[in-house]
Amino acid sequence: MSEYREERRADNAAEAEQRRIDAAAAEERRLVRQRADDERATRLREQQAAERAAARHARADARSARKAARGVALTAGNVYRKGTLALVTASALGSLPAQILHFVHISPMLLPLPFAIEGAAWVMAAGVAYADERGLPGWVRWLLRGLVGVAAGFAASVNYSYGTGLDGLSPSDAATAGIGLAAVTLLGPVLFEVRQWVSTLSAKAGEGDQRQQRRHDRRRRRHHKNVAKLADRLMSAAPLGSLPTEDAWTRAWSIVHGTDEPGMTPQLHRYAVRSTTALTDAMREPTPAAPARTGIARRFTDWLMHRQPTPVASSHKTPEINVNRSMSDLEESTPEPVTTAAPEALPAPVVVDLPTPVESTRALAPVAAESTRPRRATGRVPDSARTPRPKRTPDQLLSEARKLTADWSDGELTAESIRKGVRTSAEKARGLRDTLRAERASGTEESAA
Repeated sequence: MSEYREERRADNAAEAEQRRIDAAAAEERRLVRQRADDERATRLREQQAAERAAARHARADARSARKAARGVALTAGNVYRKGTLALVTASALGSLPAQILHFVHISPMLLPLPFAIEGAAWVMAAGVAYADERGLPGWVRWLLRGLVGVAAGFAASVNYSYGTGLDGLSPSDAATAGIGLAAVTLLGPVLFEVRQWVSTLSAKAGEGDQRQQRRHDRRRRRHHKNVAKLADRLMSAAPLGSLPTEDAWTRAWSIVHGTDEPGMTPQLHRYAVRSTTALTDAMREPTPAAPARTGIARRFTDWLMHRQPTPVASSHKTPEINVNRSMSDLEESTPEPVTTAAPEALPAPVVVDLPTPVESTRALAPVAAESTRPRRATGRVPDSARTPRPKRTPDQLLSEARKLTADWSDGELTAESIRKGVRTSAEKARGLRDTLRAERASGTEESAA
């Protein structure tokens, strides 16, 4: 009996555990389904939000496109062009019925005349626009304008006579109707011609840069004909479109003038070098100002300068100082001294009472001043024409210094004296001084010992 009860309890416990497991599994499946449903709902909400956002962006883009289209359509140029065409259409619609009624009243056979007259005026106006587009000669455009004026004037006269002849109108109203019909007839061709004239001027104003470029090309080809011919040959030799015009000009300029900088030539480079050299010399060697003269010396010098004749340029060459010239250009190794004749003594000045001098406005004659500075070499002396400077070893320098300073005292033994005597650099002179002083000190110690 007890075993039965234990088995019964074990079965109940197993059933309870199985029910618990089944409930846990069912709960897990429910949670999985719930998570799947939640994920589907979340994706659906995100998709709907994305669709709404895309729709909003599409509407915003459409509004922006419509706004941009309105901005383009409502520009001053478009309004002027389209408004002119609308006024021209209204003018044709206002003038054509009066012409049709006028000619039909005369005879139904004259019905095509109004269309022919109006058509001739508008075809000739379109011909003016075509002539402007093709750049035809001016007389063609003026001939077409004359034909437009003839056709429009005849149509205006017909409408004026029809308006003044209307029945049931007072004379003032009839005149107003005639003038109005004639003005409407002329208004269309006039507005169309003004529109074409404004369009032509706008196109010319927009081509200002192109005109300047064409003018620059013509002027460049006129000033540099050789370079232009060579550039044309280079472009014709290269495949079509492979060599740009500016590259061809740069290459041709380099071939003709030897420089890659456009506009520069060998003559201009030499001129620039001379100018730079002259400026450097002028800044390095300023001319000293002449001392001021006062009192009797100034009056006597002014009187003497007025008495002297204007110097005349001599045809003889001035003696040349060949100190700085290359030795290969000289006939002799040593230049001969130049002897100049002593100036003649001036007669003794006569003491006279001079009146108060008055500053003369006449410019004094220029007098060439003698320069004691040697003439600068005209160019760089080549290395082959220079006298090679011998290079001495430290032992040779020390030997020369010993011979030079053998009878010198310790006070005279300085680096400056050694540099000038041996003719070497200051650094080497200091080394020689230290060596000689050390030798003298060691000799003195040996003799004392």
